[in-house]
Amino acid sequence: MKSQNDVVPPSTPPVQPQAQFVTIAEEEAGQRIDNYLLRVCKGVPKSHIYRILRSGEVRVNKGRIDQLYRLAAGDVVRIPPVRVAEKAHTGAPAAEFAIIFEDAHLLVIDKPAGVAVHGGSGVSFGVIEQLRASRPDAKFLELVHRLDRDTSGLLLLAKKRSALTNLHEQMRDGVTDKRYLVMVAGDWKNARQHIKLPLHKYTTADGERRVSVQADGLASHTVFSLLHKYNDFALLEAELKTGRTHQIRVHLSSSGFPIVGDDKYGDFALNRALLKADATRGALKRMFLHAHQITFIHPDSSRPMTLNAPLAAECQRFLVSLGKPLSMAAR
Repeated sequence: MKSQNDVVPPSTPPVQPQAQFVTIAEEEAGQRIDNYLLRVCKGVPKSHIYRILRSGEVRVNKGRIDQLYRLAAGDVVRIPPVRVAEKAHTGAPAAEFAIIFEDAHLLVIDKPAGVAVHGGSGVSFGVIEQLRASRPDAKFLELVHRLDRDTSGLLLLAKKRSALTNLHEQMRDGVTDKRYLVMVAGDWKNARQHIKLPLHKYTTADGERRVSVQADGLASHTVFSLLHKYNDFALLEAELKTGRTHQIRVHLSSSGFPIVGDDKYGDFALNRALLKADATRGALKRMFLHAHQITFIHPDSSRPMTLNAPLAAECQRFLVSLGKPLSMAAR
């Protein structure tokens, strides 16, 4: 949805008057030349990008290359004059978020609930657009993974393409370990429980992403550990063995333990009741799902890292309002 501040691109894109010569920085190295051109030549049809590659108009270090060539730091790329649409202003306000860790390769933030990680699906902008706006000199900044809009906690961003590629490989290979704190409604029994339910992703008629348990869905596996048990609720730690969309939410809902405050898969009557405090508990006006810990190998130093984000204040207040837990699982 466009805002009034959006700038409509001109109907006739301006033409670059002459060829450009661009030196590839370290953080841009490793990507294929076709993908690089598609990124930097916004508004240029894909067919035109591949035509100038085939014709030899694009050169690297004065030599011809094909579309599969992978760029190296220091490469000089000749980009011929092409029609480039002016960037439409997203209107994303510059913003920084609580930083858990940062170096030359990584930025790890504590994302608040209610903030999308990127624009799209009716959202004008998200964390990535706001961070780019606040760091105009950053040559490279990309999301390593995603969190649901209403989930708070640890979010990894790469400041170099090599770091992004490395972390994606770790996630594919199961090297990373992501842990979430989640409050569910119901009488949870087991100290440790594996849930393996295949998940199918689909889009509703109004364009909303949804997930359901379906026999021919993608294999999905979450391990839940009981941390505290209350009269009507249980605080769990969720350990992701796979990383499917809405995995924790759907695994819990389908097992009869909806996440409190979940407006897609939760108990809607309970969610409405939780908006106001009563004699037994405080109010909760968000989904109680928080990415509190992640373990991975640093993409440059190869050292193992474990990072933690404190439980979001709204969730912490709700916990305190519940009083002393009935029991605590052995950790």
